[in-house]
Amino acid sequence: MTETEAGEPTPQTCLRVAREAAELAVAAADEAMNAVCRSRSGNARLEQVMHVTHREATEAEGYAARAQQWAADPEMPDSALNYCARGAVDHAVRAQAAAGVEVTAAALRTALERKLTPQEHAERESQRRREEAEQEAAERAATGMDSENRHLAATNVYIAQGIVPALGWTAGHVRVLEAAKTGRLYWLDGKARKAAEHGVWSGGRRISRERTQDLRAAGFLVAVDAADGISVLTLTPMGQVALELARLHPAGLYESDKAAYEARYARVAKRHKRMDDKKAAARRLPALAGGTVRRFRRPVTLVEQEARAAREAPDQWEDEGGYCPGVETPRPAPGTHTAPARAAAVTANLLWR
Repeated sequence: MTETEAGEPTPQTCLRVAREAAELAVAAADEAMNAVCRSRSGNARLEQVMHVTHREATEAEGYAARAQQWAADPEMPDSALNYCARGAVDHAVRAQAAAGVEVTAAALRTALERKLTPQEHAERESQRRREEAEQEAAERAATGMDSENRHLAATNVYIAQGIVPALGWTAGHVRVLEAAKTGRLYWLDGKARKAAEHGVWSGGRRISRERTQDLRAAGFLVAVDAADGISVLTLTPMGQVALELARLHPAGLYESDKAAYEARYARVAKRHKRMDDKKAAARRLPALAGGTVRRFRRPVTLVEQEARAAREAPDQWEDEGGYCPGVETPRPAPGTHTAPARAAAVTANLLWR
């Protein structure tokens, strides 16, 4: 048997209660049978009572036998014995009630409902906290995030599963946004390219002209004019959120531009009557809802939190009146440990402020 939890009856207690309950049930069945034997008229009611009590006694004995069998099984949890003991008591109570004898089996339930002592309460709470701390440590090691940011990450995945298929994108649309995220996507002479180096607006890898135009028209990209007729394409806030969501749920992207167009067409077809209007609407990429853009938050890893805390520590320390570089920290003068001296120091400090 496994170790008994605090507040649970011991295996020995469960076995004892199950046996006693079975014995009480059998005694009630014997009493019902004796009542039939004493009756000379073949009372049908007494015979019915005898059958009911015999059935309940058989059930109680079955629970007691299973408890004895399970107690010898090292793989069986102690809760199984508790279950058997409670079942035996329930059937014993019904047997006694049916036989019309005093229902003494009900008192056995108190042995199965032991209350925790204050020490057991404390031990159980300590154990619970240890288990929670171990679980949190394991999840932090696996994800690199605390519980709040893990919940945020899971929420974002759920949101992405509903939004990404509705965008009607392919993996090519994501690649355009990823190029823009690097700050090296530019537009020149009606062509989109990803520069080999930041600030060098010549050459580079070709990027889909059509997808770039569609994303810009939908508001996922914005153009910033540079020298010599070059426009640098960067992500808008909506484009940043859409890229994050698409990365979280790549399964929501379509395999081809044709499949993406057909998905968009199916979504807009009911809004228009004319075929030309339906096709025109399907060619346009839908924008993200404003609420989605405003509410979206990217989870922050523990490493990012530590780096941010290190950057903010000097300013926070100074704001709270702590150490400032180049300023010697004042030390208390001798004799300031007395109450009058401490009061004078506080007053002087207030006046100085």
